[in-house]
Amino acid sequence: MLVALVEVTGALVIFVGAAWAALRFVVEGLRHRSAAVFTPIRLSLGRFLVLGLEFQLAADILRTAVSPTFDQIGQLAAIATIRTALNFFLRREIAQEQRQVTPGR
Repeated sequence: MLVALVEVTGALVIFVGAAWAALRFVVEGLRHRSAAVFTPIRLSLGRFLVLGLEFQLAADILRTAVSPTFDQIGQLAAIATIRTALNFFLRREIAQEQRQVTPGR
């Protein structure tokens, strides 16, 4: 029950972020024809993705903590590695984009 709640929360965070980014993309795309206006939208979407992935990883950890088998521990290690790598690269790209948007930071 708790695992499902955390998973749904993660999925909801990702969905809300994607919906918000899509809406902003359409609105800003109609107002401006410059690619520069889309960078803040991408940054925000990236933050939602990172947060959603963190919730998904937490759900996997909770699931494995309840009744771990060696198979489940191996699966958790693989999933955690993949999600941690995704988060690392997303955060790195967000930081790089943030530096481009606000020089001097």
